[in-house]
Amino acid sequence: MADQVIISIEGGVAEVRLNRPDKRNALTLALFDELTAAAEGLKARRDLRAVILCGEGAAFCAGIDTSEFTRMAAEIDATRVEIRAAAPGQPNRFQRPVTTWAALDVPVIAALHGVAFGAGFQLALGADFRIAQPDTKMSVMEARWGLIPDMGITQSLPRLMRADLAKELILTARIFDAAEALSLGLVTRLAEDPLQAARAMAAQFCQISPDVLKAGKRLVEEAWTAAPGLGLNLEAEYQAQIIAGPNQIEAVMAGLQKRSPRFRDIG
Repeated sequence: MADQVIISIEGGVAEVRLNRPDKRNALTLALFDELTAAAEGLKARRDLRAVILCGEGAAFCAGIDTSEFTRMAAEIDATRVEIRAAAPGQPNRFQRPVTTWAALDVPVIAALHGVAFGAGFQLALGADFRIAQPDTKMSVMEARWGLIPDMGITQSLPRLMRADLAKELILTARIFDAAEALSLGLVTRLAEDPLQAARAMAAQFCQISPDVLKAGKRLVEEAWTAAPGLGLNLEAEYQAQIIAGPNQIEAVMAGLQKRSPRFRDIG
């Protein structure tokens, strides 16, 4: 059987590709675990500057593989235990494929095409940026299966959109296009070739100090919905950690000397 998640790394950029094209990259429990393992493996790499999530074939991800419903129903007691297994405030097995990507210290870009439905849409929301082909269709589709979205959507949507609009998407499970997603703040930008656009964005990140990539991402994650005073404190703390460090000095020197920076990897 071919690998369901394919990882390639070049020039500090990791491309992570869902590889079930015959199923429009629908997610099985095994694929959930492969995605989590892929993210955890990349987290240990000090040379990484950006990650791109994409899908092989005609779609980014059509959501959960419906065969999983049969398995879950047959093992309902075990499924309920697994859903509730995580410690308070920690993700469970079904949430980790999303939250583990969000926890990376480098920016994560989702390149969307075809469809991003249900679990696939929630996976995309775990990225820092979403670049979508204009004809991409999206949906928070869980309500069609009598379920609620439970893969970290409470962590992503509050930073992106109004509560009433989020409720509408969750409670209707309606399908919407990339242009509407852009207007709602769910997509960063549109591109005819989202993968190439994601690669171009990643190349920009490769020219930035890894200290800034890490601290800048954390600053927004921690302060965006926090009390204003906490945000000021976080700005000061992260700046104090970075200023006059080797990568900050290198950024200044490269700018003054009009050359490409040569940053050190960070732990």
